Amino acid sequence: MTSPITLTLPANKKIFFASDFHLGAPTREASLKREKKIVRWLEKIEAEAGAIFLVGDIFDFWFEYWHAVPRGYTRLLGKLAQLSDAGIPIIFFTGNHDMWMFDYFKQELNGQVFRQPQVFLVNDKKLYVAHGDGLGPGDYFYKFLKLIFRNKVCQWLFARLHPNFGIGLASFLSRRSRARNLKKQADEKFLGEDREWLIIYSKELEQATHHDFYIYGHRHLPLDFPLNPQSRYINLGEWLTNFTYAVFDGKEVQLYKFEE
Repeated sequence: MTSPITLTLPANKKIFFASDFHLGAPTREASLKREKKIVRWLEKIEAEAGAIFLVGDIFDFWFEYWHAVPRGYTRLLGKLAQLSDAGIPIIFFTGNHDMWMFDYFKQELNGQVFRQPQVFLVNDKKLYVAHGDGLGPGDYFYKFLKLIFRNKVCQWLFARLHPNFGIGLASFLSRRSRARNLKKQADEKFLGEDREWLIIYSKELEQATHHDFYIYGHRHLPLDFPLNPQSRYINLGEWLTNFTYAVFDGKEVQLYKFEE
């Protein structure tokens, strides 16, 4: 993790956090409907937004070739470009489904892309932000796969595949995996603080260095859990069924559900 980044939050502005849109899954039709809803959410928060954090798995699959990116998502990307052009910082975190972001979002949207957890200092609060995949105890098989997926040689080899084949195959496999997990996701329950790996991870960090808020995606369950009287763990949920997001007003972080 790099050094803390200081953000200035203008008066009457807020920071918005969302994750796990999984655009592209489980079908094109369902994804397009969800994408339009996300754009309506962005339009709703635009006047108040001092910054927008998209905390990973925005796409169910994303890989950037030198001269090609996955097809679609024009409504979301166009809206984000408009917000960025208006001076609203757009900050991306890569997730386990879209870790192959390179420089496209920086060039096209003037966005910042983070691949590791990052601490932000806003007013007098410390916010620890990460997608959450591969953190905490267990899940050793995924941690091994992540090393492979992040390996420069493996990325170079995948980039040698024609985009029609490479993106098509990876998107197909990702959609199948997401469709199989939809029922499981609907049954997600809080496991208890001694079994929630991101809570365990956050508690260990908190023992070493205090942070006011730990903000994650990945878990797909909206959670607001006190780690101690001065620190809270926030999980952002997802936009397949919950449509939840978090808002930092300069003092507190609150979870909300987008309802129209």
